[in-house]
Amino acid sequence: MMKKLNLETWHRKDHFLFFKQFEEPFFGVSVNIDCTKGYETAREKNIPFFLYYLHKTLVACNHIEPFRYRICEEEVCVYERVNASPTINRPDGTFGFAYIDYIEDINLFKKEAQKVIDQVQQSKGLIPAVSGENIIHFSSIPWIKFTSVSHARSFAFRDSIPKISVGKITLENGIRTMPFSVHVHHGLMDGYHVGQFLEHFQTLMAE
Repeated sequence: MMKKLNLETWHRKDHFLFFKQFEEPFFGVSVNIDCTKGYETAREKNIPFFLYYLHKTLVACNHIEPFRYRICEEEVCVYERVNASPTINRPDGTFGFAYIDYIEDINLFKKEAQKVIDQVQQSKGLIPAVSGENIIHFSSIPWIKFTSVSHARSFAFRDSIPKISVGKITLENGIRTMPFSVHVHHGLMDGYHVGQFLEHFQTLMAE
Protein backbone atom coordinates (compact mmCIF):
# COMPACT_ATOMS: atom_id res chain seq x y z
CA MET A 1 0.00 0.00 0.00
CA MET A 2 1.14 3.49 -0.85
CA LYS A 3 -0.21 7.02 -0.59
CA LYS A 4 0.92 10.40 -1.92
CA LEU A 5 2.26 13.02 0.46
CA ASN A 6 0.51 16.39 0.27
CA LEU A 7 3.40 18.64 -0.72
CA GLU A 8 1.43 21.82 -0.10
CA THR A 9 1.09 21.06 3.60
CA TRP A 10 4.45 19.33 4.04
CA HIS A 11 6.80 21.39 6.20
CA ARG A 12 9.77 20.18 4.14
CA LYS A 13 8.34 21.18 0.74
CA ASP A 14 11.09 23.77 0.08
CA HIS A 15 13.81 21.31 1.10
CA PHE A 16 12.37 18.68 -1.24
CA LEU A 17 12.16 21.04 -4.22
CA PHE A 18 15.70 22.27 -3.55
CA PHE A 19 17.52 18.97 -3.15
CA LYS A 20 15.67 16.96 -5.80
CA GLN A 21 17.39 19.12 -8.44
CA PHE A 22 20.86 17.92 -7.39
CA GLU A 23 22.89 15.51 -9.49
CA GLU A 24 23.91 13.89 -6.19
CA PRO A 25 21.16 14.49 -3.63
CA PHE A 26 22.31 11.76 -1.23
CA PHE A 27 24.17 12.39 2.01
CA GLY A 28 25.54 9.81 4.39
CA VAL A 29 26.95 9.15 7.83
CA SER A 30 28.94 6.30 9.35
CA VAL A 31 28.78 5.47 13.05
CA ASN A 32 29.78 2.67 15.41
CA ILE A 33 26.90 0.67 16.83
CA ASP A 34 27.20 -1.19 20.13
CA CYS A 35 25.95 -4.66 19.19
CA THR A 36 27.09 -6.51 22.32
CA LYS A 37 23.61 -7.37 23.58
CA GLY A 38 22.17 -7.97 20.12
CA TYR A 39 24.96 -10.41 19.29
CA GLU A 40 24.27 -12.37 22.48
CA THR A 41 20.51 -12.36 21.89
CA ALA A 42 20.96 -13.63 18.32
CA ARG A 43 23.11 -16.52 19.55
CA GLU A 44 20.60 -17.38 22.29
CA LYS A 45 17.77 -17.44 19.74
CA ASN A 46 19.85 -19.33 17.15
CA ILE A 47 19.45 -16.56 14.59
CA PRO A 48 22.33 -15.74 12.22
CA PHE A 49 23.61 -12.34 13.27
CA PHE A 50 23.33 -11.02 9.69
CA LEU A 51 19.60 -11.76 9.72
CA TYR A 52 19.27 -10.41 13.24
CA TYR A 53 20.65 -6.97 12.43
CA LEU A 54 18.94 -6.92 9.03
CA HIS A 55 15.63 -7.48 10.79
CA LYS A 56 16.33 -4.74 13.35
CA THR A 57 17.30 -2.41 10.49
CA LEU A 58 13.93 -3.05 8.83
CA VAL A 59 12.11 -2.50 12.12
CA ALA A 60 13.79 0.89 12.47
CA CYS A 61 13.21 1.84 8.81
CA ASN A 62 9.52 1.06 9.10
CA HIS A 63 9.29 2.96 12.39
CA ILE A 64 10.87 6.22 11.14
CA GLU A 65 8.42 7.45 8.50
CA PRO A 66 10.84 9.36 6.17
CA PHE A 67 12.63 6.05 5.53
CA ARG A 68 9.41 4.96 3.82
CA TYR A 69 9.32 8.02 1.54
CA ARG A 70 10.19 7.65 -2.14
CA ILE A 71 10.16 10.13 -5.00
CA CYS A 72 7.54 9.23 -7.62
CA GLU A 73 8.17 11.50 -10.61
CA GLU A 74 7.50 14.96 -9.10
CA GLU A 75 5.70 13.74 -5.97
CA VAL A 76 6.55 11.94 -2.74
CA CYS A 77 5.08 8.51 -2.10
CA VAL A 78 4.70 7.11 1.41
CA TYR A 79 4.82 3.32 1.56
CA GLU A 80 3.05 1.46 4.32
CA ARG A 81 5.95 -0.97 4.58
CA VAL A 82 9.47 -1.29 3.20
CA ASN A 83 11.38 -4.52 2.63
CA ALA A 84 15.04 -5.32 1.98
CA SER A 85 17.15 -5.77 -1.12
CA PRO A 86 20.42 -7.02 0.38
CA THR A 87 23.60 -8.23 -1.25
CA ILE A 88 24.26 -11.87 -0.36
CA ASN A 89 27.90 -13.00 -0.21
CA ARG A 90 28.85 -16.30 -1.81
CA PRO A 91 31.68 -18.73 -0.94
CA ASP A 92 33.46 -17.89 -4.23
CA GLY A 93 33.84 -14.22 -3.24
CA THR A 94 31.06 -12.87 -5.45
CA PHE A 95 27.66 -11.65 -4.37
CA GLY A 96 24.10 -11.65 -5.64
CA PHE A 97 21.20 -9.30 -5.10
CA ALA A 98 18.20 -10.60 -3.19
CA TYR A 99 14.73 -9.50 -2.15
CA ILE A 100 13.59 -10.26 1.40
CA ASP A 101 10.19 -9.32 2.80
CA TYR A 102 9.96 -7.61 6.17
CA ILE A 103 8.09 -9.85 8.60
CA GLU A 104 7.56 -8.57 12.13
CA ASP A 105 8.00 -12.00 13.73
CA ILE A 106 11.77 -12.48 13.69
CA ASN A 107 11.61 -16.28 13.71
CA LEU A 108 9.35 -16.34 10.66
CA PHE A 109 11.55 -13.66 9.06
CA LYS A 110 14.61 -15.88 9.66
CA LYS A 111 12.89 -18.89 8.08
CA GLU A 112 11.77 -17.08 4.92
CA ALA A 113 14.96 -15.03 4.56
CA GLN A 114 17.16 -18.12 4.83
CA LYS A 115 15.33 -19.67 1.87
CA VAL A 116 16.20 -16.61 -0.23
CA ILE A 117 19.83 -16.60 0.93
CA ASP A 118 20.26 -20.30 0.12
CA GLN A 119 18.82 -19.74 -3.35
CA VAL A 120 21.18 -16.85 -4.10
CA GLN A 121 24.24 -18.65 -2.74
CA GLN A 122 23.52 -21.69 -4.93
CA SER A 123 23.15 -19.60 -8.08
CA LYS A 124 25.37 -17.41 -10.26
CA GLY A 125 25.11 -13.86 -11.55
CA LEU A 126 23.69 -10.79 -9.90
CA ILE A 127 20.05 -11.94 -10.01
CA PRO A 128 18.49 -8.45 -9.99
CA ALA A 129 15.43 -8.51 -7.76
CA VAL A 130 12.31 -6.98 -9.26
CA SER A 131 10.98 -5.46 -6.08
CA GLY A 132 9.75 -1.92 -6.71
CA GLU A 133 10.65 1.17 -4.73
CA ASN A 134 9.48 0.04 -1.28
CA ILE A 135 12.85 -1.41 -0.33
CA ILE A 136 16.12 -0.43 1.28
CA HIS A 137 19.43 -1.28 -0.37
CA PHE A 138 21.43 -3.22 2.21
CA SER A 139 24.97 -4.57 2.13
CA SER A 140 27.27 -6.34 4.56
CA ILE A 141 31.05 -5.80 4.34
CA PRO A 142 32.19 -8.15 7.14
CA TRP A 143 35.90 -7.91 6.21
CA ILE A 144 36.28 -4.16 6.74
CA LYS A 145 36.09 -1.98 9.85
CA PHE A 146 35.20 1.04 7.76
CA THR A 147 34.91 4.66 8.84
CA SER A 148 33.05 5.79 5.72
CA VAL A 149 31.37 4.29 2.66
CA SER A 150 30.53 5.51 -0.83
CA HIS A 151 28.20 3.79 -3.28
CA ALA A 152 28.30 3.08 -7.00
CA ARG A 153 25.56 5.20 -8.56
CA SER A 154 24.12 5.85 -12.00
CA PHE A 155 23.20 9.53 -11.93
CA ALA A 156 20.99 9.05 -14.99
CA PHE A 157 18.74 6.88 -12.81
CA ARG A 158 16.51 8.84 -10.43
CA ASP A 159 17.05 7.06 -7.14
CA SER A 160 15.66 7.84 -3.70
CA ILE A 161 16.10 4.50 -1.90
CA PRO A 162 18.06 4.50 1.40
CA LYS A 163 21.35 2.60 1.33
CA ILE A 164 22.60 0.95 4.51
CA SER A 165 25.88 -0.90 5.01
CA VAL A 166 27.33 -2.85 7.94
CA GLY A 167 31.02 -3.62 8.42
CA LYS A 168 33.34 -5.85 10.44
CA ILE A 169 32.35 -6.60 14.03
CA THR A 170 35.14 -6.09 16.54
CA LEU A 171 35.45 -7.02 20.22
CA GLU A 172 37.34 -4.77 22.61
CA ASN A 173 37.13 -4.78 26.41
CA GLY A 174 34.05 -6.98 26.28
CA ILE A 175 32.18 -4.59 23.95
CA ARG A 176 31.25 -5.59 20.42
CA THR A 177 30.84 -2.81 17.91
CA MET A 178 30.14 -2.67 14.19
CA PRO A 179 30.46 0.20 11.69
CA PHE A 180 27.08 1.20 10.31
CA SER A 181 26.61 3.49 7.30
CA VAL A 182 23.39 5.21 6.21
CA HIS A 183 22.95 7.11 2.92
CA VAL A 184 19.64 8.85 2.20
CA HIS A 185 18.09 11.35 -0.22
CA HIS A 186 18.31 14.86 1.24
CA GLY A 187 15.07 15.84 -0.46
CA LEU A 188 13.22 13.32 1.72
CA MET A 189 14.93 13.74 5.07
CA ASP A 190 17.62 15.53 7.04
CA GLY A 191 20.26 14.64 9.60
CA TYR A 192 17.59 14.92 12.29
CA HIS A 193 15.68 11.96 10.82
CA VAL A 194 18.84 9.90 10.34
CA GLY A 195 19.61 10.60 14.00
CA GLN A 196 16.16 9.33 14.98
CA PHE A 197 16.72 6.19 12.93
CA LEU A 198 20.15 5.49 14.43
CA GLU A 199 18.89 6.07 17.97
CA HIS A 200 16.01 3.66 17.42
CA PHE A 201 18.26 1.06 15.79
CA GLN A 202 20.74 1.25 18.68
CA THR A 203 17.88 0.78 21.15
CA LEU A 204 16.70 -2.31 19.24
CA MET A 205 20.24 -3.74 19.26
CA ALA A 206 20.38 -3.35 23.04
CA GLU A 207 17.27 -5.45 23.63
